[in-house]
Amino acid sequence: MSSYLHSILDNDFYKITMQCAVIRCFPNEVVRYQFINRGAHQFPDGFSEQLRKAVAAMAELQLTKKEKKYLQETCPYLDLPYIDFLEGYRYDPDEVNISQKNGALEVSVQGLWYRTILWEVPLLSLISEIYYELTGQQRFQDDEVLKITHQKAEIMESLGVTFAEFGTRRRHSFKVHDLVLEALCQEKNHFFIGSSNVYLAMKYGVKPIGTHAHEWFMFHGAAFGFKMANQLALEHWVDVYRGDLGVALSDTYTTDVFFKQFDKKFAKLFDGVRHDSGDPLLFADKTTKHYQQNGINPLFKYIIFSDGLNIEKVKEITQYCKGKIGISFGIGTHLTNDVGLEPMNIVMKMTAIQSHDEDWIPTVKLSDEKGKYTGDPTMIQLAKAFLNIHD
Repeated sequence: MSSYLHSILDNDFYKITMQCAVIRCFPNEVVRYQFINRGAHQFPDGFSEQLRKAVAAMAELQLTKKEKKYLQETCPYLDLPYIDFLEGYRYDPDEVNISQKNGALEVSVQGLWYRTILWEVPLLSLISEIYYELTGQQRFQDDEVLKITHQKAEIMESLGVTFAEFGTRRRHSFKVHDLVLEALCQEKNHFFIGSSNVYLAMKYGVKPIGTHAHEWFMFHGAAFGFKMANQLALEHWVDVYRGDLGVALSDTYTTDVFFKQFDKKFAKLFDGVRHDSGDPLLFADKTTKHYQQNGINPLFKYIIFSDGLNIEKVKEITQYCKGKIGISFGIGTHLTNDVGLEPMNIVMKMTAIQSHDEDWIPTVKLSDEKGKYTGDPTMIQLAKAFLNIHD
């Protein structure tokens, strides 16, 4: 059994919800993912071997009867055939390719989308935990981690805003992640509403939080064209979940493009939108204006802010949005890797989908932060041209 991952549900909830939707809508599609080392971290000798061992051990993970019952009772929008599928699902390490040259690490995943979709989050959390382990960096003691988390929870309560923990991908370690959830749940804080990590949400009796990620929209862009990506991605989501899981991610092809396609139907049907790049205050203004233009009171909707948050950013956003629109926060690395060390800056993105004639079509992401454009440079330029995006 994996010494790093304690359950097949030790993953972000949006991977579960997207896997369910992919099985329903796109069961035959093949995709690729690529690890991106944004922080230019140097990996120590032997890192790739340790990572391979951890990946191989993941093949033993499987949904337990207790976990199956939890999903059935907590997530009624996940249909029983999907939960039965997940009970029989096993990670296939052959879908993952790992190599290392000196300090440079390369990790890629390829296979059927409905199978490979679960790899991203645990791979990133493994890379982070093994990196700190092999570099011998000493974190804060457990009591200090608990103290820091308690302090943050108290500040959030004083601000009167709800928040969830979104920190699986770049956590220091499972141990720290577990300590953070323990502290947040000890607080009996009514403003802490849940965790993106399904296993820890189950362990601590809080709500699993999540809907969809950029890859849902990136796939649609590559498969159906950039002009149709947002609209079709939202339509397919609604077809599967019928109004549940109603938070729409807005910035895969920039927020301005998104709001052109987030018409009155979607604005009324979805509970809110998630902010994940660019100026959060500008985003709040655009979102508020969009709802007002569609005859919707923004105070009946909400924004989930989730872009690299810390307490100071939360304070600023809360003060700015007060009385304008509903807000909530998804706080990640600032909760699960605030242990006296530099957090890693690593991501893993879908990079291509395979067409029906077996050609590879690159995927792209054009976030509101231009430095975060990801994907094939030629395809990025094509997407910008099609969508009339000018830097």
